[in-house]
Amino acid sequence: MYWESEIETLPRPELEALQLSRLRRTMQQALSSPHYAALFRQLDLSPDSFSSLADLGKLPLTSKQDLRDSFPYRMLCSSKNEVIRLHSSSGTTGNPTVVFHNRHDIDSWANLMARSLYAAGVRPGDVFQNICGYGLFTGGLGFQYGAERLGCLTIPAGAGNSQRQIKLMRDFGTNAVHAIPSYLHRLAEVMAQEGFDPRQSGELRIFIIGAEPHSEEQRQRIEAAFGVKAFNSYGLSEMNGPGVAFECHRQNGLHVWEDAFLVEIIDPETLEPVADGEIGELIMTTLDRQAMPLLRFRTGDLTRFLPGPCSCGRTHRRLDRITGRSDDMFIVKGCNIFPMQIEGVLMRIPDLGSNYLLTLETIDGLDELIIEVEVARRVDFSDKWRLDWLSTLLTRQIRDEILLTPIVKLLPPDSLPQSEGKAVRVRERRRT
Repeated sequence: MYWESEIETLPRPELEALQLSRLRRTMQQALSSPHYAALFRQLDLSPDSFSSLADLGKLPLTSKQDLRDSFPYRMLCSSKNEVIRLHSSSGTTGNPTVVFHNRHDIDSWANLMARSLYAAGVRPGDVFQNICGYGLFTGGLGFQYGAERLGCLTIPAGAGNSQRQIKLMRDFGTNAVHAIPSYLHRLAEVMAQEGFDPRQSGELRIFIIGAEPHSEEQRQRIEAAFGVKAFNSYGLSEMNGPGVAFECHRQNGLHVWEDAFLVEIIDPETLEPVADGEIGELIMTTLDRQAMPLLRFRTGDLTRFLPGPCSCGRTHRRLDRITGRSDDMFIVKGCNIFPMQIEGVLMRIPDLGSNYLLTLETIDGLDELIIEVEVARRVDFSDKWRLDWLSTLLTRQIRDEILLTPIVKLLPPDSLPQSEGKAVRVRERRRT
C-alpha cells in the first residue's frame, strides 16, 4: 500500500472523476452531522446539486470557529460507538478544535503516511526515528503508524532529550528521522559537543521536517549540518495531521494526495479563487473520511499551486512550500511583513545562528520591529568590529526585503529560549 501507482499516476480526467464521486459521497456523509445538515437545509442543497467539482463553490467555507462552535459532537457524522480516536488543538483560549476518527479513517491515514514516506525515499526495513511529541498532537502517531505500515523499524523516541536521541541513532543505525526544524538546530549543536558527526555515520540519509513554517534557507542549513536530504511535510489536524501533502525525492513541491483531499486556493480577503501560480489561502475538503468529513475548510495557510507535472511521474498537483499563515502577517509602519521573509534573510548569513525572536514594541510612541538573533558559535562575541559589521549587514538586508528598518540585537549563542515543541518566533508588545 506504500506505492499506489494506479492512484498516484492517474490521468487528470480520471483523477477528477474519482474526486467528484468521492465528493458526493462525502457530502452524503456530512448530512449526518447537525452542523452540515442545518447548513444544507438553509441553502436548499443536496449531494445531487453537485454535478462537477466547480459546484463546490456553492458551499460556504468552514472555519476553525465553526469547529469550536460545534464542540464537542455537532460535527460528528457517525455514532460515538464507531469512533476510536480524537485529536485536538490545545484549546488555551476557549473550546479546542476536535477531530474524530473511526477505524476506516485511521487506516486511510496510515496509508497516506506510508505513501508520503515512500515518496520521500524511506523504504521497508529502514530504521525510522520519530523525534516528535505523542498524544493529542497528530505528528507523533501519524508518523508512527505510517512508518509501521511502510515496514520500517520504528523508534518512538518522542521530543527532546538530545543525548538520548543521539544514542538511539548510534545504537540502532537510524536511517530516517522526523522532527521539527527548529529543534534540529539544537540537536546539531549537541552532536558537535558529543563528538558525533552524522555526516560520517553513513547510515542517516533522510530527514522529514514539518509542523512549523520554515524557509528554504533553513532547510538547506539542516541538510548541510547533518549531511542528509530534508523533505518538507505538510499537514493539519483538521485534515488528519501529517500526510496531506509531501515532497517526493525530486524536492520540487509538495504533492497533495488528491484522492483524499480536494484543494482550492483563494484570496483570503475577497474569498475568490486566485489564478494558478498566485499565492492565496489553502482551502481543503476531505474525500475519504467517514467520522468527521470537512467541507471547504479554511486552513489559514498561504501557498500556491506549482505549474506543470512533476518529473517523478505522479499526477497529483503540487503545492509550493507554505510561506506563512494569513493571520501570521503583521503590519509595522504600514509595511505588511511575514516572519518567513525575515527568516530567509537570517538563514542566508553564515555568521548568524538559527535561533531568533521578533518583537513588536511601541517605543517613544512609534511601533518598532526588534530582531534578536544569536550569532554562530564560531563568531567571537568580544570582537566589536565584527559584530558592528554583521549588524549593519543584517539591517541592510532586512530593510531591502521588507522595506522597513528594524532594530537589530545580536546575542551570544544560547541566549534565547529553546523549545522542544514549535518555536515561538513573534512576540507582540505594542500598546494599542
